[in-house]
Amino acid sequence: MIADGHIDVPYRLKEKLGPDGEPTEDVSQRTAEGDFDYPRAMEGGLDVAFMSIYIPAEYQEKGGAKALADSLIDMVEKLARKSPEKFAMARSVEEARHNSQEGKVSFAMGIENGAAIEDKLENVAHFQKRGVRYITLTHSKDNQISDASFNQGKRAWNGLSPFGKQVVAEMNRVGIMVDVAHLSDDAIRQAVELSQVPVIASHSSCRHFTPGFERNISDELIRAVAAKGGVVMINFGSAFLIQAVHAYEQELTKAAESFAQARSLAKESPEMKTFVESYLREHPMPLARVEDVADHIAHVVKLVGIDHVGLGSDFDGVGPTLPTGLKDVSQYPNLFRVLLERGYSEADIEKIASGNVFRVWQQVEAHAARL
Repeated sequence: MIADGHIDVPYRLKEKLGPDGEPTEDVSQRTAEGDFDYPRAMEGGLDVAFMSIYIPAEYQEKGGAKALADSLIDMVEKLARKSPEKFAMARSVEEARHNSQEGKVSFAMGIENGAAIEDKLENVAHFQKRGVRYITLTHSKDNQISDASFNQGKRAWNGLSPFGKQVVAEMNRVGIMVDVAHLSDDAIRQAVELSQVPVIASHSSCRHFTPGFERNISDELIRAVAAKGGVVMINFGSAFLIQAVHAYEQELTKAAESFAQARSLAKESPEMKTFVESYLREHPMPLARVEDVADHIAHVVKLVGIDHVGLGSDFDGVGPTLPTGLKDVSQYPNLFRVLLERGYSEADIEKIASGNVFRVWQQVEAHAARL
């Protein structure tokens, strides 16, 4: 079975609603855009798609984060209801296995950005009842729960907030996996320490290959996650995989700044937009390859063993930066071919593909049931 820890279909569809309020694309059929649809999922052998219930950071300030999360959950449930022969919700590993036996793609759900909880601890249980099985504690900015890796300035909490520590305990209590993707190093350290059960990084790669890119996870923290029994799920975006993308972005920034200064242009001006578009055309961004994803998997295995690595593609979230050979959900077999050629066994690949995240999911639910 293949379980992908992070696919951004719901928000992508939300951004393209028709006048009737319905998505303009039907992912039960082959679609012209995006990285996920049913025919391609079947070609790639995908069994479980963790649908990301993504809450942009602006909702932390303007309000409405919980309402947005509920509406995206409604959308995922509706997708499953409209095509019951193709899709089904999965609230447990058992349901996911059952759906797979029936030839259906399962939708599990993870909230990306704990801002959806707002300031009410009871919303954690609300989302558990709605079928959410992991929560990424923050996203691109510090929120009411945690500091974010992307915030390089003064941080709000030096890790988790006092409320954030309560949220982790409540997630443990109700049976929601704690997701440390997007967190600052201190916040990851504290979440791992506080959680009574293993945690996941649902779509994070290894900082070893991208020094200075804090969104990826350091060797020290990979060891900490693994020591607690957790799983690091590798992101397929090229910026997560190869340092060349970061060097390219610095060059682009430099070129754009000097163009703007020479002409006294504002950052948002139409001329700047045209300049950036032509730069991207003339100097295409370097792309990772499927082998680079295999290198990140190998790095985790070398550090902490085969039981602590999984897949969290970020399909529909990292757009044109996907690697050669892993452009959409039809192409997982390309990765498994590379792993087989490198000497991984079928049993190893089963763990990477789904076994490890299923184990954590079951441990988290068993702990909640005991409580």
